[in-house]
Amino acid sequence: MYKLCVFAGTTEGRELIGLLAGQPVAVTACVATEYGESLLSPRAGLSVSAGRLTEPEMAKRFHQEKYDLVIDATHPYAAEVTENIANACRETETAYLRLLRGAEDAPEDAVLVPDIPSAVEFLRGTEGNILLTTGSKELGKYAVLPRFAERVYARVLPMEASLAACRDAGLGPARIWAMQGPFSRELNAAMLRSVSAKYMVTKDTGGTGGFAGKAAAARDAGAVLVVVGRPAQREGLDFAGTVDFLAERFHLCFRPKVSLAGIGPGGTDGMTVEAAKALAEADCVIGAARMLDAVAKPGQARLEAIAPETIAPYIREARACRRFAVALSGDTGFFSGAKRLLPLLADCEVEILPGISSMQALCAGLGTSYEDVVPVSLHGRSRDIVPDVWQNRRVFALVGGENGAANLCRVLADAGLGEISVSIGERLGYPEARITQGSAQELAGRSFDALSAALIENPLARPFTPGLPDEWFQRGQGEGGRMVPMTKRETRACAMSLLGLTRDAICWDVGAGTGSVSVEMALQAREGTVYAIEKNAAALALLEENRAKFHTSNLEIIPGDAPAACEMLSAPTHVFLGGSSGRLRGIIDLLLEKNPGVRIAAAAVTLESAAELTALMKDPRFAECSVVCLTAARGREAGAYHLMMGQNPVYLFLFQGRRGG
Repeated sequence: MYKLCVFAGTTEGRELIGLLAGQPVAVTACVATEYGESLLSPRAGLSVSAGRLTEPEMAKRFHQEKYDLVIDATHPYAAEVTENIANACRETETAYLRLLRGAEDAPEDAVLVPDIPSAVEFLRGTEGNILLTTGSKELGKYAVLPRFAERVYARVLPMEASLAACRDAGLGPARIWAMQGPFSRELNAAMLRSVSAKYMVTKDTGGTGGFAGKAAAARDAGAVLVVVGRPAQREGLDFAGTVDFLAERFHLCFRPKVSLAGIGPGGTDGMTVEAAKALAEADCVIGAARMLDAVAKPGQARLEAIAPETIAPYIREARACRRFAVALSGDTGFFSGAKRLLPLLADCEVEILPGISSMQALCAGLGTSYEDVVPVSLHGRSRDIVPDVWQNRRVFALVGGENGAANLCRVLADAGLGEISVSIGERLGYPEARITQGSAQELAGRSFDALSAALIENPLARPFTPGLPDEWFQRGQGEGGRMVPMTKRETRACAMSLLGLTRDAICWDVGAGTGSVSVEMALQAREGTVYAIEKNAAALALLEENRAKFHTSNLEIIPGDAPAACEMLSAPTHVFLGGSSGRLRGIIDLLLEKNPGVRIAAAAVTLESAAELTALMKDPRFAECSVVCLTAARGREAGAYHLMMGQNPVYLFLFQGRRGG
């Protein structure tokens, strides 16, 4: 097993040690203090040495331990420590690697000084309070400033040595902030404002050190940023280059870390702490333009993309980055791109961080629960919401695009639902969020923001159950004046029960006639697709009318004869055979070829059809076969009496294919 020594005085050093966890290497982490040790999580293969080492002590350790590589991940301003590590490695002939932290461009209005004495000299000629963020080690150098104890506030690490350095310099407790970073732009700005600081002194700590956040905060608070320049740096590699070097030299395999972060419906205020942390610490943030503008930090790499097929390859190929955060609107488990992206990241280390969904935000704004709400997404999807509203008392709709919310209300009004209540939330999560309530008819003529969601409430909703009344369907005559065939209510109810459709079922209705079975299938399989196959021109016209009447946009009409007309259709999970026109065997062969586990219900009203289906029950390709003869009689008035009128008996067959062939 290879032995590595990491001088882990920085965020990058600790992150590198975390990345090495689980790899076939033994790691010794050298930190200057017990506090530094407390920041490292215990793990197998890791030993920690706490305490400052002199150059001879380093050389002695390297000689004894025979490390395969020493990685210097100390702070870019710890020039003396870096020289000691490099000299000790050269003396003991130990391989040395410097892990470099990238520098940041200072704002044009910043004051740049080469070192702390120069910063002190500049501050001598100023007035106003000063916030020092350059650490405690050289704090005493600022003590020569006039009115030092009255003007200066220091932010240092929460360590006894840091507090002692502040006391020795003459700072009282009220002027000391003992805190561990990283610090957000907002927190930096709040601290500057709280002490009325006119100057903020910092080092160029790079992206991981929060330099960009400090620069932006100084601008927000109206403070002058004083930047102490870096000492000359040794040659080395950045974090990504270091990881690549380790992977090649020691035959290690590192998996990119990807955080799928739900950022809520709007601004950043509604994000969880975990999501905000993942986004802030990422080397690269990925998402739609508006989300990147909201969450990406200065200096972070960014990719404007929403398609999983674009995001996944980029993550694998972006060698300069190791930590990725994909910003996803709302909640990662609620109509989110995470569903399609996750299977494409099987070779990555993925964490899913949920957020607040637009449904939660809208219902909270309305002061109502959402446990009984049926969620539907119309954003970028083709779906007719009318059947959902017919069947459910409360429906949440995620809409999108220009006039999406108004179009939704117009569709409801045109379907005879103009009086039902609709609540539309615009730009939820943003300061300008607004909720408008009214009837669908009232709201259909208004304009709403593209970022909208709606809660639809229909107190008269009633779920559709199998066996809709025959009179609900459009009927008509075909050739020769005969009525186009329609599967009657009793047979439909039994057939739907036998089929047991799932919400995402792919259904075929072969010999669909007027489409009564097709419509019932489409209403039950709302997330699936129904193909109605029919050759009769008059029946095709009735199919179109019934599809429009029941708003079944997931019903596709296929003109032609089966099986030829079905060759290019998606493999079915469920099939109803209402008629085969003498091509039963060919239809069955195609069904089983497309899906050996298909479930088929077939109806026969003639003895010849019943005989053909009975013979099919011996086919070894089916794991289950059954048949039932349905006889029904309907009452009708005959003067002062009621008579029962018998319907034609129907033979209803069930065939279940053997799953997997």
